Amino acid sequence: MNRRSFAKFIALSAPLTAFSNYSLSSSWKTKTFPSNNQFNLKYAPHLGMFKHSAGDNPIDQLHFMADVGFQAFEDNRMRQREMKLQNEMASTMEKRGLQMGVFVAHTISWKKADLTSGNQELREKFLKEITDSIEIAKRIHAKWMTVVPGHIDPRQNMDYQTSHVIETLKHASEILEPHGLVMVLEPLNFMNHPGLFLTRIPQAYQICKAVDSPSCKILFDIYHQQIQEGNLIHNIQTSWDEIGYFQIGDNPGRKEPTTGEINYKNVFQYIHSQNYQGILGMEHGNASEGIEGEQSVINAYKFVDNFLS
Repeated sequence: MNRRSFAKFIALSAPLTAFSNYSLSSSWKTKTFPSNNQFNLKYAPHLGMFKHSAGDNPIDQLHFMADVGFQAFEDNRMRQREMKLQNEMASTMEKRGLQMGVFVAHTISWKKADLTSGNQELREKFLKEITDSIEIAKRIHAKWMTVVPGHIDPRQNMDYQTSHVIETLKHASEILEPHGLVMVLEPLNFMNHPGLFLTRIPQAYQICKAVDSPSCKILFDIYHQQIQEGNLIHNIQTSWDEIGYFQIGDNPGRKEPTTGEINYKNVFQYIHSQNYQGILGMEHGNASEGIEGEQSVINAYKFVDNFLS
């Protein structure tokens, strides 16, 4: 990446995205909602990413995201939020043209075997949570929900564990298909999440092919896969027909694009070239703090997305 070019781009674009004096009398307070889509792809921020600029109120944050040009939003914790807030967020997203991205559909087992074990009680618990998540998805107008199969079972061969996971996901797909909903399986890297069952894109691809349902697809988290196996564009290309969703984060640090080693310009160019109409969740932190750091996040996305025009 040419840092001099990036710095020049930020200097030129800063007046377009500066919001250090952002006022609560902005468009959402006056009930006028101008179209301000500034990106070629649907990048989806999360709550807290722009809290210094928009304040702590989730509704104000959604309005802010729309005002600076984002077209989507994701919220891992949506399932835990009060129904009243879910309804308010859904209404705001609909008014502002923000498409809802993923939320986590079930309780993830980070330390113990879950879907991998074949335990019938654990399977039924998972399927109940998937069923309960349908109501939430409809309330917030979501299509995708994240699923993580959990920890490995060290007492079982990996092939047996894979069979258990596939069987459970087939049942979950039968529940989701009539509603047009999609669970996206997220492989996670071995450094941040040691001991988890699902770590690689080819592994997720194999499972999705075996489940054979439009309701079971891959969540391709670019940050995790840079650490886990690299070869990003090749793996995106090879698994394309089973990818339902992307998430973003540079490495090292898991911050916005341009802060690490991933060539997001090329990665986004490939995704855009495939006429991708889905969402890319911004599941990362901000490299710098405060309002200036939030402006840097927006400028970074503007810089990388600018190559897609």
